[in-house]
Amino acid sequence: MKTIKAIIIAVLIWMVGVSFFTLSYYLPVLEDLELQANLTLAVILIPTVWIGTHVYYKWSGPMHGLKAGVIIVVTLIMMDALFTVPYFIMPYGGSYQEFFGAASFWLIAMECQLVIYLYWSSKIKNKQS
Repeated sequence: MKTIKAIIIAVLIWMVGVSFFTLSYYLPVLEDLELQANLTLAVILIPTVWIGTHVYYKWSGPMHGLKAGVIIVVTLIMMDALFTVPYFIMPYGGSYQEFFGAASFWLIAMECQLVIYLYWSSKIKNKQS
């Protein structure tokens, strides 16, 4: 049940992330819109993942932060593979290889894992001891 709750939280995080990523293209600030979208996503994911992790731990029992992070990040990757790439990337000439081969993708995935671990470390770890 804890895994299913983590997956639900991940889907909600993904929905917020994709929304901001997509909206950033409609509000051009930088010349490089792809960079702008990735920066927007990287910034918005910090509070989104923090809040999502908070909700997860309030809603579910304790789980080690690394494990929760892996479940959430793997779910986010699967959502990108199933929806982001075919519906938001490929229609504009992108590909799976280009999307998953980008360093920015993996940096953002590591950012999510780090935020989840930091939340667990600062808010949950001492309560589990």
